Amino acid sequence: MTDPPETPRRQPVVCVFCGASSGTSPVHLEAARALAHALHASNSKLVYGGGTVGLMGEVARTLVALAGPSSVHGIIPAPLVKYEQNHDPADPLSHKIDESIYGKTTVVKDMHTRKQMMAQEVIAGGPGGGFVALSGGYGTLEELMEVTTWNQLGIHDMPVVVYNVDGYWTGLLEWVKKGVTSGFIGPGNAGILVEALSAHDVLTCLKDYTNAEGRFNLTWDSQ
Repeated sequence: MTDPPETPRRQPVVCVFCGASSGTSPVHLEAARALAHALHASNSKLVYGGGTVGLMGEVARTLVALAGPSSVHGIIPAPLVKYEQNHDPADPLSHKIDESIYGKTTVVKDMHTRKQMMAQEVIAGGPGGGFVALSGGYGTLEELMEVTTWNQLGIHDMPVVVYNVDGYWTGLLEWVKKGVTSGFIGPGNAGILVEALSAHDVLTCLKDYTNAEGRFNLTWDSQ
């Protein structure tokens, strides 16, 4: 009697939200590269917003260079291609991203589809994965807050981490504290969003994450 085949081990998937800009300080690009190295060291895959510029491009390029194209999946809404990729309107082929540099890219119709697909990949990857925010603008903040709310509501139970480079997210973390003391965020939900101060710390936070006690744990597929 032969032994049954082993179930393939799931590879953690980390969704990184970050800017299509490089920022005014080199510390942000350095953090993006450091995070890519940490993901490689932990044998984690990356799913991200599909941009080839700014921090998005840096984290994707670095991880592909370390682990190969299969380690990265970019998901980008069609209307954002001209803003978040090196797109030349005069060249009809400029939207075709070099997979050997940036990994696989999927173009979707809108932001909602992008976020849903990224979340599905993180959940499917299982323990060790989660959501991480590097520095970014309005879009990065919106994505971060949505997955934080999804955790609170019970849509997912994956870690949510802010990589607080050069104090970039300190104001947000202070707002969470103010929300608790002002009665708008339950004390049990304050820990949904956790802070990391280095790339190594990000991976530790993902690994050791404990979900907050105040989550709603709603069952969405039966509502």
